[in-house]
Amino acid sequence: MLKKIFKHYDYSIIITIALLCTIGLVMVYSSSMITSITRYGQDSDFFYGKQKGWLIIAGFVFLATILFPYKLYQKLLPIAVLGTFGLLGLVFLMGHTAGGAQSWLKLAGASLQPAEFAKLTVILYLALVLGKRQEYINDIKRAFIGPIGLTMGIFIFVAIQPDLGTGMIILIIAVAIMLCSGISRKTFFKLILLGIVMLTIMGTIGVLTGQVTENRIGRFTGASDPFKYAQGEGYQLVNSYLAIGSGGLKGLGLGESVQKYGYLPESHTDFIMAVIAEELGFFGVFLVLGLLGFLIYRILTLAKRSKDPFASLICIGVATMLGIQAFINLGGLTGLIPITGVTLPFISYGGSSLLSLMIAMGIVVNISFFVNYQEKSSKKANNVVSYPNNANPDLS
Repeated sequence: MLKKIFKHYDYSIIITIALLCTIGLVMVYSSSMITSITRYGQDSDFFYGKQKGWLIIAGFVFLATILFPYKLYQKLLPIAVLGTFGLLGLVFLMGHTAGGAQSWLKLAGASLQPAEFAKLTVILYLALVLGKRQEYINDIKRAFIGPIGLTMGIFIFVAIQPDLGTGMIILIIAVAIMLCSGISRKTFFKLILLGIVMLTIMGTIGVLTGQVTENRIGRFTGASDPFKYAQGEGYQLVNSYLAIGSGGLKGLGLGESVQKYGYLPESHTDFIMAVIAEELGFFGVFLVLGLLGFLIYRILTLAKRSKDPFASLICIGVATMLGIQAFINLGGLTGLIPITGVTLPFISYGGSSLLSLMIAMGIVVNISFFVNYQEKSSKKANNVVSYPNNANPDLS
């Protein structure tokens, strides 16, 4: 019985996740071993040990999630929405600050970042609501007011922490799901116009309330000309360039990075890919990007194959989350966009990010079970119709 159940999962997704997590754990150790000692006064394996603990927890959560039918999340969603707003509200009452943002909660001795789980709430809520409103999906007032309201509410909570990087990811996820929900071209342009107006209003409010600080403006300055501001806003970016350039094709060797010796302050989080480039070269970078690209491709393929709008939109949201998070992280360390503090999925150090990703991946793998099972059942039914006199081949 169990053998029949497990054969329907998409193991290409599971294996890719396992490979990414393994690479991430190795690189967290390599990139953080010096920082652990010099900056935090801990043993060299301090962050490695914490990440390994989170990976074990996330692994068990992943296994539980793939066995939990994804449609049951429809009943749990109201609790998830209330819990998300509750945790985001608690951040302002009892959260602690790190990296200039009050984004973390101390729960049972562990630091949790509610904004990471808010991304998953947005995906599930929009997928459910828009999946059920297909009959009038082009009526903006009836179909989109609720999803837009929830998305903007969560965005505001996250942005004023301030964590604009995660806030932008949430907005882009929401836009991607809305645009893939079956709307017409006319509705598409209406939503884009509405989004521009709302972002303009929020940007103005951010300037007036001091949320757009001089430090954040400095990030744009540093990204535009890092060598001119090498001792200030461009310091991390210049050292990122040095790390990437030093690695060449094959890299200096695992554990041999020079830039992690205090030159890249966030070498195990925001700039872990720079350390990968330095130690493993472009081959290592291409391996990580290839695995992430393949994972996104498989999830989007699943979205296309699914006949359930709820499942398809979940897959689109998760694929967008992975893609845009990787783009923002890589864009920051290469100077294409300002540094935002967004981590690289599965690779960077971070328990909340890893746990929320594994929950999302568990839901996707569970969807793959139902898609594969339904396709095989449909194929069997078609074969039975083709061979009505019990002349059909063995379908077991």
